[in-house]
Amino acid sequence: MENITAEELKSRLDKGENVNLVDVREPNERAEFNIGGTHLPLGDIRAMQTDSIDDLKDQEVIVYCRSGNRSGQAAMVLETMGFSNIKNLQGGMLYWQEKISQ
Repeated sequence: MENITAEELKSRLDKGENVNLVDVREPNERAEFNIGGTHLPLGDIRAMQTDSIDDLKDQEVIVYCRSGNRSGQAAMVLETMGFSNIKNLQGGMLYWQEKISQ
């Protein structure tokens, strides 16, 4: 698993790059603030219920959560399931909202 900074991701999004984002937070957290992508809570990933993203196994997938901890766990689980290019958003939505969304 690699990490990606909020600044790097924001730059890529601003350039119009097609990125595969996966939000691993709970529905209520996602409803408060999100940057898009597929919603797939960590519990579903742990239960190996990843049908919605299985077609991305050979593509870059950037996972994010509130602080970067759950997405780090999700990244490790996804790697064991055969996902080959997982990146964890450092600092998660807390950092994004503090530094990027100003």
